Amino acid sequence: AVGYNLDELPNPITGEGTTAAFEPTLDYCVVKIPRWPFDKFRTADRTIGTSMKSTGEVMAIGRSFEEAFLKAWASLEYGHPHPRPLTMADASGGESMDERAGEPLPEALLEDWLRVPTDRRMGALFEAFRRGYTIEDVRDLSGGITRWFLHRFERMAALETEIRAAGELGMVPTEIPPFEMRRWKGAGFSDAHIADALAGFPASGWKSLDEGEGEDAVMARRHTLSIHPRFRMVDSCAAEFAALTPYYYATYEGGSAPAGIDYTPHLEASSKERIVVVGSGPIRIGQGIEFDYGCVHAVGAIQDLGHEAIIINNNPETVSTDFDTSDRLYFEPLTLEHTSEVLLRERAHGILLQFGGQTAINLALPLAARLPHLEMMGLSLEMKGTSPEAVDEASDRQRFEEFAQRVGLRMPNGSTASTPEGVRDAVQEIGYPVLIRPSYVLGGRGMEILSNDRQLEAYMKEAFLSPERPLLVDEYLGNAIELDVDAVCDGDEVLIGAIMEHLEEAGIHSGDSTCFIPPQNVSKRILAEVEDWTRRIGIELGVKGCYNIQFAIRGETLYVLEVNPRGSRTFPFVAKATGVPLARIAARLALGDKLCDLSVPKPQTEAVCVKAPVFPFIKLRGLDPAPGPEMKSTGEVMGSHVRAAAAYLKARLATELPVPTEGGVYITVKNADKYDVIPLAQELEEMGFTIYATRGTSHVLRDSGGVDVQTCYRITEGLTPDALDLMRQGKIHLIINTPRNTGGAVLDGNMMRRLAVELNIPFVTTMAGARMEVRAIDEAMQGMPEPRLLKIATLG
Repeated sequence: AVGYNLDELPNPITGEGTTAAFEPTLDYCVVKIPRWPFDKFRTADRTIGTSMKSTGEVMAIGRSFEEAFLKAWASLEYGHPHPRPLTMADASGGESMDERAGEPLPEALLEDWLRVPTDRRMGALFEAFRRGYTIEDVRDLSGGITRWFLHRFERMAALETEIRAAGELGMVPTEIPPFEMRRWKGAGFSDAHIADALAGFPASGWKSLDEGEGEDAVMARRHTLSIHPRFRMVDSCAAEFAALTPYYYATYEGGSAPAGIDYTPHLEASSKERIVVVGSGPIRIGQGIEFDYGCVHAVGAIQDLGHEAIIINNNPETVSTDFDTSDRLYFEPLTLEHTSEVLLRERAHGILLQFGGQTAINLALPLAARLPHLEMMGLSLEMKGTSPEAVDEASDRQRFEEFAQRVGLRMPNGSTASTPEGVRDAVQEIGYPVLIRPSYVLGGRGMEILSNDRQLEAYMKEAFLSPERPLLVDEYLGNAIELDVDAVCDGDEVLIGAIMEHLEEAGIHSGDSTCFIPPQNVSKRILAEVEDWTRRIGIELGVKGCYNIQFAIRGETLYVLEVNPRGSRTFPFVAKATGVPLARIAARLALGDKLCDLSVPKPQTEAVCVKAPVFPFIKLRGLDPAPGPEMKSTGEVMGSHVRAAAAYLKARLATELPVPTEGGVYITVKNADKYDVIPLAQELEEMGFTIYATRGTSHVLRDSGGVDVQTCYRITEGLTPDALDLMRQGKIHLIINTPRNTGGAVLDGNMMRRLAVELNIPFVTTMAGARMEVRAIDEAMQGMPEPRLLKIATLG
């Protein structure tokens, strides 16, 4: 773009002597698979077409398509790390219907999945060949998928069938012959996939296999046979030139890899400690690029201390997978098997899990359980930072309740239940409204606020309960302010990065909430209590590194909602708002430094900073855009100014939704909010807006507030004009709608919000949001606020 010729640009991978004009020659296969959000958006249209719907992607490298494809599948983190026979549980598209996991997917539905391109098609291709469909059958049904790819899927399905047949004949992991183990591993089959297939793919899942039958048993047998992957360098020239970039992938070389661990060359020549950082995998709702920010800062902190930083990740979009970010990069699935093999190759001294989001932290307990086996193979590894025991204490509901009681923290009333009767009893004891969710979920998946028995029974029809997968039932704290706190701890001392106040009331997922630094509506007494509780939690839990706490304030009473002993999605926001490199500080503490030994910069305090979510609804049709307890946003923006309303305005404009300064405002709110909305309607009318409202809201605004309001019909009444008519006519430029959970209001609000997304009309669904929106409109009418300089300090 600036005028260089290709032969003037050196190739940074192969170094001096080769240029960008050199045509790449690859001796490996690379597979990229998009990461779609349909596991969270179960009602969305899953059809893949010209409109992009994926939120991220994974990439895998192998010597063959089969090996690379199965590694890419394992990287997606949809629940199963390998293809399994399709059942009616897969047709549910979410957490539900697992009780139908033993019911095969009907052939008619399978063929529909082959005909229509959706995220389910890859699994359907695998399943078709399992069931004996021919190449031409599948090609005709799928509309002409290239035969080369179909042959590859047919081979994978045939090998899987072979493994399953061996299991039916009595083969167990401890008896797998060396030749078969090499062949299956060479084709890309993971230890878990082999164990699952030998066991006949039990309906309860591969994790339910007994000791001696599961993934660990296959791994032990493989290690007994000295079968380990080879690690090859990505060089773009098929080894014609020496590569300078330490950027690796694992392969079993089609089953012909030499025996033994493929150790990193020249390890003995280096006196540096080798610390592995586990990345966050594909970008998806609940776990975005914010976590890669933490991983990259952790790499910087490791190198600052004179250690070698090694990254394992599989997302080509991230900075952490740039070949020059770390000392060595491994492009691998973030599974226990692949992570273990990298640790053995590197003879790693330490591993950091707290920066890769839930993906990395979920490895803590399984890796701790596997450490004795790895130590027998010569590995001497320390799990850096917060201990796996403390991670489990914070994550396990019952254990954390006991911890909170011991430390003297207040929590909402709650219970855990693993049967339908237990859930109903818990709800009856706590009382409506309740917040209900599965345990160990990411991004609020499967979380709902229930107000009555009808909603509870509807939720129960979709939920699957077992002792391993209980439901958490909590008292819903209505009309409460929610706070997020990001902090770091060295085991003895705590540094609070920031306290963030959510604009929306508690019950809206923290990732979908607009939040402010510093808090705008919290008393000094409560803030002091928040700081005290944050310090107590960090020290008593034994945190070493970073942690995030969510609090709720109802009245003047503080509650702790949850503690996440890892980096949070707000770390980048906090760093840019305060100028304090919190992620780098956390990494230094996890590696053993003390806060008292670090020159921590003073936070910037002169401005208000606002983080606002960005939603994908224009791309994903069929969703209700109203925010709730389950996260829906795919990104975020930030605004900063000395005035809170101006900071909010800048953040709102960055979301690319207009902030109207004239036109019409449509108001329809639930009964509890009708009198609270009067001052806002009056202010908007004074600004020159035309006010439209449904009959109930209109009556209150006119009779009690003196507002000149134009009344329109509810959508479900079938009369004109209603909100949809006015929106299509261009008369509505802002919608204030606080949703109700009953009657026709549910359908009205859903239809109205969907059309608002299509027409790019801003809407707010909480009274707090409406108040701030009116303040932002007032700011916009006075002119755009001026920009200000942001500074991020370095760590001494």
